[in-house]
Amino acid sequence: IPNRAPEILLNARSKTIGVLIPSFRNQIFADVLAGIESVTSAHQYQTLIANYEYDPQREEREVLNLLSYNIDGLILTGKQHSDRMVQYVRASGIPVAELMDYGGQQLDIQVGFDNEKAAWDMTHAFLESGKRAIAFFGSMDDPRDLSRFRGTELALAEHGLKAYHMAPRTISSVALGRQMFLQMQQTRPDIDAIFCTNDDLAVGVLLECQAQGKAVPQAIAIAGFHGLEIGRARLQKIASVITPRYEIGKTASEILIARLTGKDAPD
Repeated sequence: IPNRAPEILLNARSKTIGVLIPSFRNQIFADVLAGIESVTSAHQYQTLIANYEYDPQREEREVLNLLSYNIDGLILTGKQHSDRMVQYVRASGIPVAELMDYGGQQLDIQVGFDNEKAAWDMTHAFLESGKRAIAFFGSMDDPRDLSRFRGTELALAEHGLKAYHMAPRTISSVALGRQMFLQMQQTRPDIDAIFCTNDDLAVGVLLECQAQGKAVPQAIAIAGFHGLEIGRARLQKIASVITPRYEIGKTASEILIARLTGKDAPD
């Protein structure tokens, strides 16, 4: 077993990257973590991973905990943080990468995509197929959810339409997707397209449509987000916004470690 203590003492570095994610129960972040560790392990860095369950106050506590381990760099999921957490991170003086979103203010490094534009594009695809009564199913109502809903709203507003919005503020699941569809039917039976903030919800909607004998996409079009295996493995596949989760984690780690080692970061 290699003894890294002399190296750590000499360089005043722990060779550890802290990673903070909102949920261990979501495949999205498993893919991101795989991308991160493909790079950190190749450079003999360890990852220290914490989960905050979408709770801003817990996020603050977990960041403080990670910083107490003298981590060399920090990877965060998302760009919305409390003022206190931002103060903690800035005071640490270490490089920080924010993932899964892009644009606006940034702490340091950002690697992601435009959630609003992605949702705008998918909503336009619905409109071009003739759909007009479009619902947006969110879950946690977190900043990425809200960006996607905003993109949906903007696309519909261009056609003088409004979106039907549901966001139960709970972690998404297939069962939740079915439940939301049943609830929607009670108030908006006219809905002919549903854009879900992730594929778990979309598969739940699809299963309930199949149970009721509704033709998809003829009667109701369904789309998800992230292009997860759960949406592609079924006999009837769902449309989805494909996101490069592994590549996002990989690129963020490459930039972070390049910063730490004084090398040129990848473009």
